[in-house]
Order: sequence, then structure tokens, then C-alpha cells
Amino acid sequence: MLSKRKRVLVSGGAGFLGSHLCERLLLIGYHVTCLDNFFTGSKNNILHLLPNPNFKLIEHDVCNPIFVEVDEIFNLACPASPIHYQSDPIYTMKTSVFGALNMLELAKKLKAKIFQASTSEIYGDPHVHPQHEAYWGNVNPKGIRSCYDEGKRCAETLFFDFWRVHKVPIKVGRIFNTYGPRMHPNDGRVISNLIVQALRNEDLTIYGNGKQTRSFCYVDDLIDSFINFMNTPDDVVGPINLGNPVEFKIIDLATKVLEITGSSSKIIFKPLPSDDPQQRKPDIQKAKDLLNWSPKVDLEKGLKETAKYFDRELSRISSKAAI
Repeated sequence: MLSKRKRVLVSGGAGFLGSHLCERLLLIGYHVTCLDNFFTGSKNNILHLLPNPNFKLIEHDVCNPIFVEVDEIFNLACPASPIHYQSDPIYTMKTSVFGALNMLELAKKLKAKIFQASTSEIYGDPHVHPQHEAYWGNVNPKGIRSCYDEGKRCAETLFFDFWRVHKVPIKVGRIFNTYGPRMHPNDGRVISNLIVQALRNEDLTIYGNGKQTRSFCYVDDLIDSFINFMNTPDDVVGPINLGNPVEFKIIDLATKVLEITGSSSKIIFKPLPSDDPQQRKPDIQKAKDLLNWSPKVDLEKGLKETAKYFDRELSRISSKAAI
């Protein structure tokens, strides 16, 4: 007798991370339902999955309740780049909070395991370095980034309350800076900004003096961590940091992008945006111990793959505009 195919729901499944997750789950052999309203996600990210009989797309806003019979849920729905989440901050907060609540209610009803894509922004502009999961953070509750930071903090609270009160099996992963193919070229994140500017031979924009640091995880590595986390026993709930602990100064990243793309662009400096963290580096000891996971793709290899993607994407956009 054939075993039953596991059914998985991915909210935000047409986004950067969501589309990679859907793709990986299908490769494993699951039936995947992708939920997205295309606020920041793109149908282009999942077009290649539509012919797969084990893939289903539902256009839906996670702020509204929905019933889908599944065994597991990955809640990834939320604008994640500053340009996108600041464009409609109230909607961003609604997506984080109402979206989490609706997915948790569904998980409770179905007795399904649920993963929450939380964020390193939980830590705000940290006073502890590197950031470990026991650190409560340093977050401005009324700044321009607060809609995202506090929305994700509230979502974590909901997840742990549903776990304590209703015994919903949860997994909470705090995602640090991630990059790779299918990033939006205009999402305002540092890697997409720098690569797109370099490919267009425009000035590379650095905000602040470039000495602020970030740690960058390639998307394939991050998806590995999601899968590993979801397959842990029910007593492993998190939060667990998911990211690459290798730290880079932004000025060094810009230099590396110029080297990889062969661009003739110059580097220019602009004022640092409000509440922009000075440093970001995860302590991933928990991920190593509990998930048997650590990143494998180094920055140079990942940047090369990402630059190839953006080169193709910019050509596609240019060709479409010329028609």
C-alpha cells in the first residue's frame, strides 16, 4: 500500500523564500498548497511549479481566515524588505499579527505542526553581539521599522501562547539576512541594491560609512534549515536563529560585488536610515545542536549565483519594456 503524501501549506509561497521552499517540498515528495496575495510575491517565482500535479496555488490574503486541509504549515507571509514593509506599515502589522493568528487557528483546528518565519529584527539594534536567542532585543516601538519589528515580535508571542494554551506544535525560526535568486530587484535590501546597481554600472550606494556589519545566508542553506527544523521532535519549538554567522562590513560587500560583476561603478555614501542596526550576526549554536544544521555556501559563490539571476532578470525586464 502506498504511503499517504504529506500535505503542506506555505503562506507567502510566491515570495523569495516561499517559492524556494515550495520547490524543495515538491522535490521531497510532498503535496504543496501555496497561499499568496501577490502583495510582494510574484507569479513568476512559481510559474514553473504550476504544471506539477502536487502543487496548488490559492490567491488569498492571510489577514483573512481560510480553511485548507493540510498536515503542516509554514507561515512565511509578510513583506520583509524595508521598502515593501514601510510602503504600507499598517498592512505590514496586520499581516504579521492577523496572519499569524489565522494560521495558528488553522493549525489548532487541524492539529497540524506550524513553522513561523520570524526574523533577526526581533533583536532590533542589538547591544549583544553576536545575537543569541535568550537576548530580548533593543527595539524602537514607534520608529519607521517598528511595523515589521514589533509585528514579528507580536507574532512570536501568539505562537508561544498557542503552544502553551492549546498545545499547538510550533517551530519558531529567527531568519537573518538571506539572499539568492528570486530576490526582487527593487526590494531595497543591500545585496540586491548593490548587484543591480553594479550590473547597470550605476553608483553603488552605501548608507552610513560602510563599517556596519551584516551576515548573509544563501537561500539554499536557509531552506535546508527550515526542513531540518520542521522534522525535529515536538519539544524543539525554538526560537532558533537561522543564518550565516560569517560577518562582513558593508563596504567590503560592495567591493566584492564590483569584483564579481566586473562593474565600473563607483561607491558613494548616503546618510544611514533611521533605526538601521549597526551590526547583525547570529549565534547559531542551537541550530547546530538541535537541527544538525550550519550554512555551507560561502559568500562569493552565493553572490555569483545571485548576480547571474539578476543579470537574466534585468534582461527580461528590459526586453519586456521594449515590446
